[in-house]
Amino acid sequence: MKYLIAGLGNIGSEYENTRHNIGFNVVNELARRMGVTFEVGRHAYVAEGKFKGKTLVLIKPTTYMNLSGKAVNYWLKELKLKDENLLVVTDDLALPFGKIRMKGKGSDGGHNGLKDINLSLGHNHYARLRFGIDNRFGTGRQVDYVLSKWNAEEEKALEESINHAADAVEAFCSIGLERAMNLFN
Repeated sequence: MKYLIAGLGNIGSEYENTRHNIGFNVVNELARRMGVTFEVGRHAYVAEGKFKGKTLVLIKPTTYMNLSGKAVNYWLKELKLKDENLLVVTDDLALPFGKIRMKGKGSDGGHNGLKDINLSLGHNHYARLRFGIDNRFGTGRQVDYVLSKWNAEEEKALEESINHAADAVEAFCSIGLERAMNLFN
């Protein structure tokens, strides 16, 4: 069984360690656990490894957040995978910092990366793992907030939160969406 795990973020050093790049951080942790490295692929950095007999193809789209659908759609087709074998990992302003929520489908919630994936796939029936980044920003400051670095307090808790999210991804691949949701939501 093969799974596509798409961690959303933006490429470039100016976006490293920003709230919007948490999807990249989670797939980086999965790659570390499997002992694999990312290579340049079409529309994404790609790494492939094994977890409990399952093949996990990890991608970090190089299309930037707002065009994530191009990479996700390409790799789903390239790997000949069904939508139920896709999990998208992304940031979420509506959740408190570090809290995760896994769902089997849903709206984009105003998230441009998910909005583009929905448009590219033609539906929103795919699993997503949302990682809470909180919403502590003033009126009109949302873009600045999501593209900002973690504060000192968040930095201290980040590793544990990323590990928890990576555990949830592994559960999705090993025990399925419903059981993973019961364990991690």
